[in-house]
Formats: sequence, structure tokens, C-alpha cells
Amino acid sequence: MLNLNGITVRLGGRTILDRASAALPTGARVGLIGRNGAGKTTLMKVITGHYDPDEGGTDMPRKARIGYIAQEAPSGTTTPFETVLAADIERAALLDEETHTEDHHRIAEIHERLIAIDAHAAPARASRILVGLGFDEEMQHRPLDSYSGGWKMRVALAALLFSEPDLLLLDEPSNHLDLEATLWLESFLKNYRATMVVISHERDLLNNVVDHILHLEGGKTTLYVGGYDAFERQRAERMAQLASARAAQEKQREKLQDYIARNSARASTAKQAQSRQKALAKMQPIAEVANDPTLSFDFPSPDELKPPLVTLDMAAVGYAENKPILQRLNLRLDPDDRVALLGRNGNGKTTLARLLAAQLAPMDGAMNAAGKMRVGYFTQYQVEELDGADTPLEHMTRMMRGATPGAVRGQLGRFGFSGPKATTEVKKLSGGEKARLALALITREAPHMLILDEPTNHLDVDAREALVQALNAYEGAVVLVSHDRHMLELTADRLVLVDDGTAKEYAGTLDDYTDMILGKAPKGEKINKKDDRKAAAAAREKGQALKAAVKTAEAVMAKLTAERSAIERAMFDPSSAAPEHAKLTMTDLMKRRADTEAKLEAAEAEWLAASEALEMAA
Repeated sequence: MLNLNGITVRLGGRTILDRASAALPTGARVGLIGRNGAGKTTLMKVITGHYDPDEGGTDMPRKARIGYIAQEAPSGTTTPFETVLAADIERAALLDEETHTEDHHRIAEIHERLIAIDAHAAPARASRILVGLGFDEEMQHRPLDSYSGGWKMRVALAALLFSEPDLLLLDEPSNHLDLEATLWLESFLKNYRATMVVISHERDLLNNVVDHILHLEGGKTTLYVGGYDAFERQRAERMAQLASARAAQEKQREKLQDYIARNSARASTAKQAQSRQKALAKMQPIAEVANDPTLSFDFPSPDELKPPLVTLDMAAVGYAENKPILQRLNLRLDPDDRVALLGRNGNGKTTLARLLAAQLAPMDGAMNAAGKMRVGYFTQYQVEELDGADTPLEHMTRMMRGATPGAVRGQLGRFGFSGPKATTEVKKLSGGEKARLALALITREAPHMLILDEPTNHLDVDAREALVQALNAYEGAVVLVSHDRHMLELTADRLVLVDDGTAKEYAGTLDDYTDMILGKAPKGEKINKKDDRKAAAAAREKGQALKAAVKTAEAVMAKLTAERSAIERAMFDPSSAAPEHAKLTMTDLMKRRADTEAKLEAAEAEWLAASEALEMAA
């Protein structure tokens, strides 16, 4: 369906794509991944024709229709429903022609074609897509200009999905969505019948929707079969192979260099030395496995406070002179709570978060908070409002007025801003780095409670995993609003549903909630599954332990395999033996190899047992 042929793109004197190549099969569902700044969007713009590559190009069927969301969100007095219907260009053109022609033969042809493309079902299909993305009947018929930019981008996404292109290109489609719309989108994409390339950092989407992963790193692309978890396993194996090959090549290089140095000056061996010099010159270096800079999230631990941190007693909250948005709020938060706020955008999740952060006062009822409680509240606005001309060091120094330079740099270092990064202008930082800086700023006083409203929007998959680990290690309470289900599953042990003008404990699991959103369980069905929720939390904990056991066993196996190879090289090619093996006798080497082999078998057994247990627990 789509071939990438040696694509090279240079922007601002920097090579973004370097002979990137891949062959994507017809009907493939491809997840395009890579660290922030790797060039994913650049590659997608080459595919759409928005960028002309400096070298190479793409091949695809001539009549293939490409679907891609434009940078500009739709606007004007047109409604979302009308905008989505108009995205079917052929249907819109046929209906327009039908109203302007008097040729009965042509009208008959138009009717036949409208029937063939199922045009009469289009309004219902458009409405279903809009409902899935959060637009109820009334919202579908309001002017676009009455919506914020995020909602307009939802309309653009709905129009793209409705148009059903032969090649569907999606660049972070869930960035403007809440959890509920993200779940619907994932379900929709599972059933999409044409070829798809999606840039996403959503682990669940990459596991549940795509069947290929196109990994972009160092300007080059590598295609893997399977979802994200399969990619991680395959890439780990590939990295181990590269590391082993590079080590072997370095030994061969050292051997050649040593021979050349010892034999170039002697006439009897000069010819052989020259031959080896040529072989050395032709040796293509194997690139060292690139290790990404350490992603650092390290939330400082607060001093201990007695529970509860916050209690709401029949509280109501809203905005001045307006009707309360949420009422009858009864909620208690303790120092070790991990709470996820569920509910569609517009239901009041952010309003509740602002109440808990003391940015809004209750309009009725009571809110009691521990007197010395400190709160760290993260929103996307804090990322957007960072001064681009200042550095992280200047931002933190200003916020930690009176603190020593060491304390300021120590807080920055917790979030990866050490050395030159601390003095880099914010405008030169990536979106993920800006998010990390915002998190560093809000946690500077070691808050007792973190309230995080969509913290993952600018973070890639690896950064999200690092954030999950940091949240699980953090010793305060966490209140989380996120469309990243993977993060919610690994961090939250309490679910609070914000709906119908209030917020209540949700007794079911996240899977129950997913089923309800996707229509697999009725919304009004009373769920009484506290035991299930506890069991699910225990299962998550067990799953994390099993995953850790699998990774540990894999690391041990890799180390023992490398050790066995080194012993075998010493046995069969003593001249290339490592120093620790060079002095051993053949008997000692054979004994050591047998010991290593036994340890390797034990490690493989542990890996197999942990892998089987993990598969059964999934």
C-alpha cells in the first residue's frame, strides 16, 4: 500500500530523516512511534505531500485517498454535523449536482451512485461518530465558533473518520480527547477496514489497535510486526544482538590494529600488514546502541500528616454568580490515596480538581483540609504559560525565592534538568521537557497531594512509564485526570465518577467503566464490586511484580549468554580471550562454561515460569 523509499529531510541545517525506508502492507494498522523530536510528524507530512523530501520519496496506488487532519481547526457558523457530512466529498458533490441538473438520465445515474455509496445512511453514521467523540444531539447543531479549539479539533477528527480514506493518517488523535472519547476512538479504529498510520503514545491503543510498529530513531525507520509490547520485546532482542556484534567487531578491530602496529615495519610481514590495513579501512562500524537520556521524575516526599487530608461534606462548587456545577459532594482523601476522576469533558472534573486545590471555595456545604497541607496542581495551562525566554534555572530560582542555589538545582535535577539543560531557554525545550519543568515547579515544596490534570499530553511512551513509576514511589496522595488508561490502571486504586452534577465513588473497575462507555453494560446498572476492585488492584500489583521478574530474568539470561560466548571464544580462539579468561586453563574454562550453562538453564526456567504466570494473569 505504502512504500517509504530512502526519505531524507533536512530542516534548519539538521537531518531529521536519514534515508528512512519501509514497506507497509495494504490494510496494515501501523503505529508510528519514536521519542519526542524524532521526526514522526515530519515523516507523516512527507507522506501527505506537505513536505518535499531532500532525497527519496513514497510509492502508493495512484488513486488512493489520503486522510489527514489539517493544522487549522474548522470554524464559522457551520455546525459540527454539517461539517462532518461535508467531509464525504463525493456524496456532497452528487447531492449538489442533483439539485442543479434537469437531465433525467443524469439524475438516475446520481441516484444509483448515491445508493452504491450508501449515502442515505450517512447522516446517522455522522451522528454516531460525533456522539462517540462527545457531541450530544444539541451540541451537534451549534455553530463551530461556539466551541473551543479542542472541541473544534474533535470535529476535524470526526470528519476525517467519516470520510473513510484509503490511507488514514492520525497524529496524536487522543490529545484533545477525554478518557471516554479515547475509549470510543480505540473501538472505532479496531474496526477500521483500510490502511492506517497513527502517531500515538497511548500504550493501550498501540497494543489493541495496531498490528505493526514503525519505530523512528536516529532518522531511520524499523518496522516491527505486532503491537507495542511485541515491539518492546523484539527491540530488546535486536539491541542485545547489536551490542554483541559491536563488541565482537571492536575485538576484531583491536586485533587488526595490533597486528598492523607490530608488523608494518618488517619487510617480511609488511605486505600482510598492508592487507590488514585495507581490511580495517573497509570495516563498517556497527552503531552503538543509542541510549536515550535518562527520563527523570522524582517527586519529593512530604512530611507526614494525619488523615484525612481533605473532606467534603455536602459541598457545592461553581463559579461566581453562576449555578453550581457540582453539588452534594461527599468525599474524603487520605495521605496514601490514589484517585482517578472519571467522566466526560464538561462534567466538572476540572472544577472538582480546582476545589480540592483550594482554587475555588465551596458555594455551599463544607470543605475541611489539614492546616499544613500543601498541594501541587498541574494543568496544561502551566506548560503553555512558561516564559520561553527564561531558563529552567531562572524559573525555579524565581519560584524558590530565598532557597540556596544548591536546593534550586537539586529540585531541577530531580526532573532531569542538570548541567546545560538547566540553562537552556524554555522555548528550545520539547513539549515533554516543558511538562517535566512544570511538574518540577509545582512540587518544589514537597506537596502532600498531587492533582494532575492530563499530565501525559506531551509525553512519549517512555516518559509516561517513568511518570507512572514516580507516582507509585511518591508518598503523598494523588488525584489524577487522564485519558491514558494504562496510567490509570497502574496508579489509581479509587475511582470517582463525575456525572449528573455530582461526584461519587465508582464501585466497579476501570474495565467495568470501559464496558459502560462502549455500551457493553447499561449506564444505570448498579455496580457493587468493591471486592472485585480490590482483587483488580491486587492483580495489578501481582502483574507488575511478574513483569519485573520477567525483565530481571531476561537481563540475567543476556548476561549469562554473553559470558558463555566469551568463555567459548577463549576456548576456541585464545588470542581473542578477555583478560579474565586468558590465564585460565582449558579445564578451568570447561568447568566455568558448565557452571554458566547451568545458571543459564535456571534463569531460563525462571523466565519461562514468570512469562507463563504473566500470560495467565493477563
